[in-house]
Amino acid sequence: MLLPTTTVGSFPKPDYLAKARFQFSKGQISKTELEELERKATREWIEFQEEIGIDILVDGEMYRGDMVTYFAENFKGFEISGLVRSYGNRYYRKPVAVGEIERANPVTVEWFKFAQSLTQKPVKGMLTGPYTIMDWSFDEHYSSRRDFCLRLAEVVCEEAKDLEAAGAQYIQIDEPAISVRPEELDLAIEAMGIATQGLKAHTLTHICYGDFPKIYPKMLEIPVDQIDLELSNNEFDLLGLFKKAPFTKEIGLGVLDVHSHRVETQSEVISRIEKALKIIPKEKIYVSPDCGLKTRGMEETKAKLRVMVAAVKEVRESL
Repeated sequence: MLLPTTTVGSFPKPDYLAKARFQFSKGQISKTELEELERKATREWIEFQEEIGIDILVDGEMYRGDMVTYFAENFKGFEISGLVRSYGNRYYRKPVAVGEIERANPVTVEWFKFAQSLTQKPVKGMLTGPYTIMDWSFDEHYSSRRDFCLRLAEVVCEEAKDLEAAGAQYIQIDEPAISVRPEELDLAIEAMGIATQGLKAHTLTHICYGDFPKIYPKMLEIPVDQIDLELSNNEFDLLGLFKKAPFTKEIGLGVLDVHSHRVETQSEVISRIEKALKIIPKEKIYVSPDCGLKTRGMEETKAKLRVMVAAVKEVRESL
């Protein structure tokens, strides 16, 4: 299939689940009650993706809060600090490495299996990458950032292999922090090599909102099959870089600005895809939003995704 559609991973939580997560944090409902509602929300998002015709699905991460803290809470060797500001008015509880990082049990596998059981279409396995977990955590145990990062890479690899064994055809390992510290790109590349070692699944990473001119084309050395990028927020300026040095991997083409409440028009999304087709072979393009959609409203998210799928359908018919 040309121009397969997908999303980056996260969707907004319905009001009933947001309320339940707050109630659970106050000890007002049980873990079992919370998980029942998380499964309900996951089922609803799978059904929506099926309804509008997305090709490669995600579970929507209804059971997660922050993308780093979620994994730290489930790995041995971490403690969780107080709230730290990430951007705007958004905060997260920053993990602290206080001992050797270990994975006692699979973290995402049961959720992947549940989501995959709801559809015949492939569901992506979704992980946060070792470099980002390291960079967004405090370290009170390891002697260097490299030691910390590479240990996390080994643990992430364990999880990725279990996802593959559970049937994941696509495994996404998100590394948004890569673009922030260009001087550590070699470390991020080394860590991803460990995290993806031995995998036969289609591997991809998502990178967003950084100084891409400082890491391109070096970032093409990240050992994954596909790199998913935000392009709409920067009005597709990244295509200028690709003219100078060809983008040699498959690309996840961000065509929806997830930091804007405005719902794009179908013609806008078509125009963005057509711009990319002038530079990147159509066989290498996957179409997705710029980033996760969890910060958008429910109806806004659904409207944006409907536009994306309709736009791709029209472009396919013209190819």
